[in-house]
Amino acid sequence: MKLPIRAITLDLDDTLWPFAPIGERIEQALHGWFVEHSPRTAERFPISEMRALRERVFAEFPQHAHDLGLLRRLTIERALHESDGDPGLASAAYAIFFGERNRVDFYPDAMDGLRRIAARLPVAALTNGNADLAAIGIADLFRFQLGAREYGAAKPDAGLFHEACRRLGLQPGEVLHVGDHPHTDIAGAANAGLHTCWIDRGDHSWPANLAQADLHVTTLIALADWLDAHAAEDQAA
Repeated sequence: MKLPIRAITLDLDDTLWPFAPIGERIEQALHGWFVEHSPRTAERFPISEMRALRERVFAEFPQHAHDLGLLRRLTIERALHESDGDPGLASAAYAIFFGERNRVDFYPDAMDGLRRIAARLPVAALTNGNADLAAIGIADLFRFQLGAREYGAAKPDAGLFHEACRRLGLQPGEVLHVGDHPHTDIAGAANAGLHTCWIDRGDHSWPANLAQADLHVTTLIALADWLDAHAAEDQAA
């Protein structure tokens, strides 16, 4: 399959690293911090109750669905308020969240594959989440990071993909979007006119009513191999 690929847009959570362990660490770290610094909050909101509060806050502010960091901050503020805690602790508590949010465990293939891809093509991070590439330590491998919070809407909104292409100085048909989610990543990118690569991390089955991605891989190393082969074909043509 020949695709005119001149750049990559890359999802982050569940593409470069699994998010579930991060979410669990955030909950444990925040609860431990509240136990030490705001015991009434920890007692009123153990992990299960804090999770339920977060869901209520997310439902209460659908206009901020694209800004997960803000919703986390609002949840912390609400927990302190409802437990008669010190509202001045919100910033310190959010710092605990931020630190754990950006302590990631990469998939075994991710870094080698990413380095190979970034050495060949410009790579832009395109995410609905709130990971910080600089805090994680891999910002140098990306041309830029574009998030739903910054743009004002989340994938699968076509505008987010188009803004990434604009920043890359390319047409959508020259860009390959790589992600794990069939609807948010693959259908969203395809509807925006990008080529698509589904990286199948085993978290999603492919919906029967959804058109297949242009490429289907299970590792970023496999995608790097495909790009190498694709480049060799172009040179031989």
